[in-house]
Amino acid sequence: MEIKIQSIHFDATEKLNAFIQKKAEKLQKSYEDVQKVEVQLKVVKPATALNKEASISVAVPGSTLFVEKTCDSFEEAIDQCIDSMKVQLTKFKEKQRNR
Repeated sequence: MEIKIQSIHFDATEKLNAFIQKKAEKLQKSYEDVQKVEVQLKVVKPATALNKEASISVAVPGSTLFVEKTCDSFEEAIDQCIDSMKVQLTKFKEKQRNR
């Protein structure tokens, strides 16, 4: 599984990258055939509340799943994205099983 992290308009710290790597690797527990995970981090309107936007797109055979969340911190946004993505992957897996 390939994990790609993009930070737009700022430089992500090593600690944040490690956090994202650790969280993204857990997605394989929900669905084994995850091919690629792309994480985009963006600061929207600096100096306001809820200005950290994280989006995750996961490539699985035959489809791409996408989640986007905006929070006060990137860690919180990533946590929420990962939780939502786990739900999407579980539903996708169920659909595949029914075919």
